[in-house]
Amino acid sequence: MLSLLTFTALVQRFAAAAQSSAAALLDFTVGSVLRALAEANASIALWLQWLIFQVMQTTRAATSAGPALDSWMADFTLARLPAMAATGLVTLARFTATSSALAPVGAQVKTADGSQTFQVTTDTTNALWNAAQNGYLIPADAASGTVPVAALTAGSAGNVQVGAISLLATAMPGIDTVTNAAPLANGLDAETDAALRARFANFIQTRSRATPLAIANAVQNVQQGLTWTIQENVLPNGAAQMGNFVATVDDGSGAPPSTLLAAISAAIEAVRPIGSTFTVQGPTDLVVNVTLAITVSTAGNKPALLAPVQQAIVAYIDKLPIGAPLPLTRIAQIAYAVDASIVNVSTITLNGATADIPATLTQVIKAGTVVVN
Repeated sequence: MLSLLTFTALVQRFAAAAQSSAAALLDFTVGSVLRALAEANASIALWLQWLIFQVMQTTRAATSAGPALDSWMADFTLARLPAMAATGLVTLARFTATSSALAPVGAQVKTADGSQTFQVTTDTTNALWNAAQNGYLIPADAASGTVPVAALTAGSAGNVQVGAISLLATAMPGIDTVTNAAPLANGLDAETDAALRARFANFIQTRSRATPLAIANAVQNVQQGLTWTIQENVLPNGAAQMGNFVATVDDGSGAPPSTLLAAISAAIEAVRPIGSTFTVQGPTDLVVNVTLAITVSTAGNKPALLAPVQQAIVAYIDKLPIGAPLPLTRIAQIAYAVDASIVNVSTITLNGATADIPATLTQVIKAGTVVVN
């Protein structure tokens, strides 16, 4: 461990060492020759300390940062997980619905301030999808259509609030306006240094081990933002089956795409125990409807608080990991945290009952209808 010294401490040590070897009192007053020599040597020592510190920072994963940490991890074939683009839905509308309108894949929309750009993505399950025209065809009798978009630049900055998207960056004949009725989510910045170091520890501990931790590490290495559960000696339907395990994985959407599940299967295949079989599946959504009533103080504005409370509850529920329950009392806690003027939260129900909602290891709880009175 390098013990760092300040400039003053270095000068003091120089003076103490020189005085201890001298028979007479030495002059170390400001402006003296010995003081000048001491300060000159202290400056060189500070520079050498800095060089040693820089070397130590880049030769240990615990102290390396940024590109130096990436280079260190590359020796172990481990790479930083990249940023994830925010995704969601936007509504394209027009003033006159006299003819059909096409929103092609790749068309761009922006936030009101122009800081974030999003492009239309492919979703073959969307009712408006038209494969022949590689886009979404809004019928002549429809005033609007909802299409999926993803942030052009990956990162958490793409997570925008309701109504933030309002500019058409690409001309789409027959389409006049754009907005987002729900927030765009799932945008994540590139993996932090701390998260990469933590994942590296799991990576080292699971080498050549066919353990549950090794399977979990394989899942974790595919991309950021995943939650998962692992069940041993069962089939996907819950029936007992020795030697088979089920990995249930969610990317936060409640319905991970088949491409992600395939990538996770390939990662698990590389570390699974010989003689075992496995299944990778997405979770089953357990939709929970919530009702509650709030009381505000005389200083509060109840009508203005209804929507923020609803949004806060939806955001909390939709971020629950696989297998996590929804406690009834947590709803009250979230509501109180929205604004200090909320003095009471009452008549809370979850799916019509006043009890916690449990989830199995293959279920993820998602918000249904949230009514705030």
